[in-house]
Amino acid sequence: MKIHGRHYRTIWLDDDGWGVVVIDQTRLPFHFETVRLSSADEAAHAIRHMTVRGAPLIGATAAYGVALALRVDASDAALEQALALLGATRPTAVNLHWALARMRKRLIQLPEGERVAAAYAEAGAICDEDVALCHAIGEQGLGVIRQLAAKKPAGVPVNILTHCNAGWLATVDWGTALAPIYLAHDAGIPVHVWVDETRPRNQGAALTAYELGSHGVPHAVIVDNAGGHLMQHGEVDMVIVGTDRTTATGDVANKIGTYLKALAAKDNGVPFYVALPSPTIDWTLRDGLKEIPIEERSQREVTHLFGQGEDGGTGFFQVAAPGSPACNPAFDVTPARLVTGLITERGIAPASAEGLAKLFPEMTSGVAA
Repeated sequence: MKIHGRHYRTIWLDDDGWGVVVIDQTRLPFHFETVRLSSADEAAHAIRHMTVRGAPLIGATAAYGVALALRVDASDAALEQALALLGATRPTAVNLHWALARMRKRLIQLPEGERVAAAYAEAGAICDEDVALCHAIGEQGLGVIRQLAAKKPAGVPVNILTHCNAGWLATVDWGTALAPIYLAHDAGIPVHVWVDETRPRNQGAALTAYELGSHGVPHAVIVDNAGGHLMQHGEVDMVIVGTDRTTATGDVANKIGTYLKALAAKDNGVPFYVALPSPTIDWTLRDGLKEIPIEERSQREVTHLFGQGEDGGTGFFQVAAPGSPACNPAFDVTPARLVTGLITERGIAPASAEGLAKLFPEMTSGVAA
């Protein structure tokens, strides 16, 4: 996607061919800055502290983190240490563990002298594949938006509500939930996006609004609790969100607040779609509520907000009563029964074991009994 007319991915190799550069998402939307990662420790810090975030991008960053570690020591012990370090950064996003398992499988059988080059090549392949998967998701979801647009008078936009950020900033490029929106906009289909602010970190207001605005997509930021009201008054034609982990039966873990949007959509007859690349499916799990680990993050994310003051300066501002404790679960689980469809790179599946198995028959043997 483009920022100020220049194409960017969210992660790329520096000019020296080995350093890894990422967009510092903690500085957006007020400052566009990049960070160079030079070690596995720095990659782990970037993931843990959300310099990078979004399940696909977390996986890509971890893959490059392995490559950075092997530049220093390519032994078996060093490889396992790097995998453990990076694997402990975020518990919910399954792409992290998928990418690390893929890196280990590719590298463990190689002689030490071949591992660094192979690690960089594999990490690069993970990135390129993610771009292709996300574009394919966009093509699949575009059909849904076309159908909705065909039911409206000419020129009247399709109103789409989204939660958190599942655009190109959450992936390597294109995004998941936003990819169909970008393709629809570029195809001349009128669309308008209701952007949930997405407390506590405001990824919607800060990141989704930033990238939609940069691409010229009409949108408006709304408070998280406004979605149900808009649905009640016919102002939402569809909801589309991303996911950090989806079970083999179609339960979906996504940013906290997603479940409430799904409930409101169900009550108002609004289609609720989840867009995901296949590496986000955890084929070993069947019950999302019981089996998906939910990350509990710092209380400070709830009690403080990052923003820009009237003087133009940026910083963190306390918004909660001093001394009040906070609870901060980062994700919730939306049961499959509330999901209209799962938009994948291979097509749109019902949120069920049968629906997913039909699209990915080669994974059926890996589905938990």
